[in-house]
Amino acid sequence: MTKVKICGITSYEDGLAAAGAGADMLGLNFYKKSPRYIAPEDAAELARKLRDELGAQMPLLVGLFVNEVVGRISITMEQVGFKLAQLSGDESVELLKELHGTGFKGIRPRSLQEALDDVAYFAPGASTDERYPTLLLDAYHPDLYGGTGEQASIDVARAVKDKTPRLMLAGGLKPDNVGAIVEQVQPWAVDVASGVELDGQPGKKDAEKVKAFIQAVKGAAK
Repeated sequence: MTKVKICGITSYEDGLAAAGAGADMLGLNFYKKSPRYIAPEDAAELARKLRDELGAQMPLLVGLFVNEVVGRISITMEQVGFKLAQLSGDESVELLKELHGTGFKGIRPRSLQEALDDVAYFAPGASTDERYPTLLLDAYHPDLYGGTGEQASIDVARAVKDKTPRLMLAGGLKPDNVGAIVEQVQPWAVDVASGVELDGQPGKKDAEKVKAFIQAVKGAAK
């Protein structure tokens, strides 16, 4: 069954609601220019409270980084207490390798050929852990690193999925379109940020949208 990552969690309440709705992963954004940014110390407190409340039902926490050095990524991972990092900038495969299987790369290709080139380039650094995604495919935007609301091409997604053991798909996903996209692409996981937020409030989740999104994914993946 397709997994769901709710990204850009900035509050305990939103994290708890997403977990209660069945989210498999919660994303914490450490890119300071993002409207969904959360400071590491706040993320550590949020994660602690969620672990205390949820125990064994705690979703997998994923830290999102953009063009950050490995040392800072490692420090933040230890401080917050998560084991998986998402690299959503212009990072190299060499940096991905330095995470030793605890990271995955997000790509934003401009064409099908560029997507396939990216898949081949980052494959040597991809995690072999079946609990983690191999690669994330997001929609291209010239200035923004994710959370754009733009939708990735279905044809590109299918082609990347054929070359990727565990594809996470992002880009323009919403409760009213994700079911059909999951049926067409059948990704290992889907990732959503802006598509489940309160209107005009980046980083603030709409609990009903989160619930509807997860239900649509799980229903389509049966």
